[in-house]
Amino acid sequence: MEDIKFQEKTSLRLMMITIFLGAFIVMLSSSTINLAIPFFIKNFSTSLDVAKWTLTGFLLSMGTSTPLSACFGERYSYKNVYLFSIAGFTLASILCAVSWSISSLVTFRILQGVFCGFVMPATMAMIYQVIPKEKQVTAVSIWSTATMLAPAVGPTLSGFLIQYFNWQSIFLVNVPIGIIIFILGVKSMPYLKMDTPKYFDIPGFVFVLIGSLFLLFAFSEGASLGWSSWIIISLIIIGFISIGLFIRRELRIDSPMLNIRVFKYPKYSLSIVMYCSIMIITYAGILLTPLLLQNIQHLSALDTGIILLPASLIMALLMPIVGKLYKYIDPSILIMTGILFMLVGSWKMAHLTVDTTHSYIIIWMVVRNIGMSLSTLPTTYCGMSVLPKIESGHGSSINNWTSRAIASLSMGVFTSVLTSRAITHVNYLVASSNTKLATELIQSKGFVMGINDVYLISFFILILTLPIGFFLKR
Repeated sequence: MEDIKFQEKTSLRLMMITIFLGAFIVMLSSSTINLAIPFFIKNFSTSLDVAKWTLTGFLLSMGTSTPLSACFGERYSYKNVYLFSIAGFTLASILCAVSWSISSLVTFRILQGVFCGFVMPATMAMIYQVIPKEKQVTAVSIWSTATMLAPAVGPTLSGFLIQYFNWQSIFLVNVPIGIIIFILGVKSMPYLKMDTPKYFDIPGFVFVLIGSLFLLFAFSEGASLGWSSWIIISLIIIGFISIGLFIRRELRIDSPMLNIRVFKYPKYSLSIVMYCSIMIITYAGILLTPLLLQNIQHLSALDTGIILLPASLIMALLMPIVGKLYKYIDPSILIMTGILFMLVGSWKMAHLTVDTTHSYIIIWMVVRNIGMSLSTLPTTYCGMSVLPKIESGHGSSINNWTSRAIASLSMGVFTSVLTSRAITHVNYLVASSNTKLATELIQSKGFVMGINDVYLISFFILILTLPIGFFLKR
């Protein structure tokens, strides 16, 4: 397939803006909901366990629909999939805002997540299929900026909207943005279809649906239900069997729903491993630092968001710069440098105390996030660039699918490890203390020591993945 030639620079710019806004609004929707959960509990007279499904349900449906994006993109074109998803997302946002019960809100959030699951792979696929190769690095940096900027401003924006308006406003803010994205998409995105699949792989669809749903649910709920509970064990076993059957089938048919054969490209396979490792480090920070600030130092959610904002903003703002550096510096050098920054930042964050200053947290979170900026874009682009254009949609879907699974798994495992290590440290402090320290102080110290242990685990994960960076050369 020949490259599409944009007749005007304006058309390409509009398409990049559309891709940026699409990725931004999806990530924003997953980061604005946390602060609203207490309001859901009060407004709908429900419990925390039920209210948190406004987030869990969204993430589960998003992760489940992601692997379907490549199949629908090839059959109906990525432009149509993207526009349909944005329209559905906007409608679902309106429905969320007018929800009359917690069950209706959870239902509409699940619907919203389904549409969001199509958006991220579709935007990345269009970058590699439509945008000229010499401009792809710039486009990927814009896409990455959106995915990093949204979580940075999400909590702060959510806190502002809830404080000065109401919880419905965090959904209604999506509506004008969604309409703008749809109009820009119609005008700027070319209609492009690759080779249409001969048939829709229904058995493969069933296998990947069951496997994704069961595994994502098990990973996200393992910490609360217990990893040894029969429900979680059963879900994991059925999930892995379903994914195994899905992979076996996709390798045997000539029109796979998701082309697993992209893993035959070594550089792409290594980039997936590296990207998943970076995601583990990212979600360690997302989980642990707010727990320290809110549970131990008793800061409000809004103040916590403000403290975490500098690191996230720097991470987002560095993405375009890294995109320019990629043209002149080998990706392996950028990746290795980024890992070193993350190693230093993670090591320093593994030495927190109950009284750790906010400036200490800001500085070393900034260092970690600089490393993520230096390594994320080169890892993604280096892996995706080796795929033939016709397989880029499948590569994009697998990339997003695995990152969703790793996000759920790492959050669940880290929560379990944190709880277990905190209990161990509290018992040790009680046994070794010569004086009767206040119970609350002992529990706080034990909890912080547990946080340090998890940061230390992320440090050693980085060391294990360090050699992979040497192989991700241009």
